[in-house]
Amino acid sequence: MTPDSSVSVSASEGADTADTGDEGARVKSRVPVVEGMHTTEGEPHLIGAKLSGRQTYFFPKHLAGGDPAVNGPQDLEEVLLSRRGKVWSYTTSNYQPPPPFVAATDPYEPITIAAVELEKEQMVILGQCVAGVTPDDLSVGTEVELVIDTLYEDDEHEYMVWKWRPVEVQA
Repeated sequence: MTPDSSVSVSASEGADTADTGDEGARVKSRVPVVEGMHTTEGEPHLIGAKLSGRQTYFFPKHLAGGDPAVNGPQDLEEVLLSRRGKVWSYTTSNYQPPPPFVAATDPYEPITIAAVELEKEQMVILGQCVAGVTPDDLSVGTEVELVIDTLYEDDEHEYMVWKWRPVEVQA
């Protein structure tokens, strides 16, 4: 599995590490940084909410409570949001964000962040881009896709989040 592929281990699976046969090498369990924000099996999707009978979407889904049209959880249905969108804006974080952010490298290496508009949902989702993507690789309108990737790891786990990756243009 490549770092950009979807996670196939749910948070409840893989709690134990398995011996790989390499001396001292262990397979780490892959767990979401925040439970319920994205799928952990199959094609990666962000998990949002939709107001029943309307085309009003929310992400994260728990933020739907701030909409006066929502009378309670009974008005919402959980939905998988679009996997692709277009870059609305982007930047580089040249400084290490404050906690709870955990840097993947020490010393901190700048990361590229993109605000991506999902056309169907008419919403913008902010997220980190995969390693190796710089602002030189992006422009407003660049098509990107959602991937699940490692944010950081410790001795036992890889902590997974959603990231954006430019879609390869097929000639």
